[in-house]
Amino acid sequence: MINITVIDRKGERHELEAPTDMSMNMMELCKAYELPIKGTCGGMALCSTCHMYIESDHTLREMSEDEENMLDQAFFVEDNSRLGCQLHLVDEMEGLVVRLAPEDEEI
Repeated sequence: MINITVIDRKGERHELEAPTDMSMNMMELCKAYELPIKGTCGGMALCSTCHMYIESDHTLREMSEDEENMLDQAFFVEDNSRLGCQLHLVDEMEGLVVRLAPEDEEI
C-alpha cells in the first residue's frame, strides 16, 4: 500500500491508501473513494474526464501518444497535466499529490 493525496475541486485534501498489487490506476482509485471524477471512457484514454495535475515532484512514466493526443483536446491543460486512467499505481508513487482539474463547465 502507498499513500496518495488527492486535492478535489473545492481544495479539500483527501489522504488515500492505494494498493499497488491490483493493477489499479489513479482514476479507479479516485472512483473507489467516491471522489468527483468521471472516467467516462473507462480508462482507455479516449476522454479527459479523469484529467488531473501532478502537484508533487514525482517522476512518472512518460505519456503515451494516446494520452498526449487526448490532453491536446482537453480544457485547462497545464504542464503538469495527466490523465488519471494512464497513471497506474506503483510503489514509486508513495507520497504522490494530485489535484483534480476543473470540469468543462467550471471556470
